[in-house]
Amino acid sequence: MSPETMEEHLLEFMRHKVYLRARDLEKLRIPRVVLSRLLEKKKIEKVAPGLYRSLLSPEPQNADLALISRKVPRAVFCLLTALEYHGLGTQVPKKIWLAMPTGSHTPRILYPPVRMVQFSGMTYSEGIETHREGEIEIRVYSPEKTIADCFRYRNVIGIDVAIEALRDANTKNIKMSDIWKFAKLWKVQNTMRPYLEMLQ
Repeated sequence: MSPETMEEHLLEFMRHKVYLRARDLEKLRIPRVVLSRLLEKKKIEKVAPGLYRSLLSPEPQNADLALISRKVPRAVFCLLTALEYHGLGTQVPKKIWLAMPTGSHTPRILYPPVRMVQFSGMTYSEGIETHREGEIEIRVYSPEKTIADCFRYRNVIGIDVAIEALRDANTKNIKMSDIWKFAKLWKVQNTMRPYLEMLQ
């Protein structure tokens, strides 16, 4: 293939992907110099070491979450990030909140900035929803699980944030019984009970 044809082939491949990994070039039998030429022509951008995105395709709606999911498949987006994802409350987190199993090391991610919490057993595995961003799976806790998580971490994120999310969930017809199930999992039902009663 000519250099121009290889560039076109690579751009066509990237049109169907959220991100291109440098090792994908080997499967396509395209030399790395083609990647360098596309960078110089500003047709692609480097978003992280060994990870590239086409500038000819629209940016994914949840680009930061997709990037982290690509690098850390076990991550589950939680707390403030999950609230924002589900449209609950008014928080705009400065960092991406993610949950990992107890004993995990904090992922080495230069960008975007992350804040990791560790959940164990069912508090990590229960309530995970899987959404797709292109070919990438994004794992995020359900609204019901997230609200219970917020009450469990109220001393970290603020009780006002947890209460706001609970009130917002009530207006969006999220089942309080499902929230209660996760409150029991975290053993925060006594903390949540007065606020749930206020909504009834």
